[in-house]
Amino acid sequence: MSGFREDELTRNGFLGGRVQLWQPARGYRAGVDPVLLAAAVPARAGEAVLELGCGAGQALLCLAARVPGLALAGVELQAPYADLARRNAAASGQAIDVYEADLAALPEALKQRQFHHVIANPPYYRAGAHSQARDAGRKIALGEGTPLAVWIGAAARRLAPKGYLHMIQRADRLPDMLAGCSGALGSLEVLPLAPRQARAAELVILRARKGGRAGFRLHAPLILHEGVRHERDGESYRPEIRAVLRDGAALPWPG
Repeated sequence: MSGFREDELTRNGFLGGRVQLWQPARGYRAGVDPVLLAAAVPARAGEAVLELGCGAGQALLCLAARVPGLALAGVELQAPYADLARRNAAASGQAIDVYEADLAALPEALKQRQFHHVIANPPYYRAGAHSQARDAGRKIALGEGTPLAVWIGAAARRLAPKGYLHMIQRADRLPDMLAGCSGALGSLEVLPLAPRQARAAELVILRARKGGRAGFRLHAPLILHEGVRHERDGESYRPEIRAVLRDGAALPWPG
């Protein structure tokens, strides 16, 4: 796949403009999900973070904007997006080691490294379920080509002892995520993300720990929008979610 031309790109702001991201106008475009994922990570300065499937770098750059002093790395299958991640990192003054690779065949240089945190926003749809996407990059980003168990296995191998995996996914993929963690990661916690009160969760964030022994925890849903229905034009995020998306606050993870 060839790289993007300048006239095929747009530059978009996240975290109230603190993060600026070049991304394709017609390919896969980052939304709020990677921002929520980054906000869930309890990283501290001096720690190392790896993102599997880093795309143009949104999640890593949002995390770096909240927690300075991290050692950042990303793996991206698609060369044009890997190039965008490098460009966005350089424009933000951040150092990110971007590896262009398949998760099932990581380069030896990356296999020699361990990380305090691994994050991932894998494709939401099972193979063939999103085949209508015309753009090849978007089709790869949304349609599963690598099973979730492979994503989780790769994360577990790259995590340092007691390190954390955070993964955001569709709620209906939760059984696959839990199965993938079996024997590899423990202390599993699931935070459902519901769009509104009295609505079923559409997304979940999984937190898992290497060597963790705590019991499974299913938290109450985190509600994203105010009210029980969309009643007006414009933004309706709850204040704590608006603080995450606009001000770079940490996600309010249950204690």
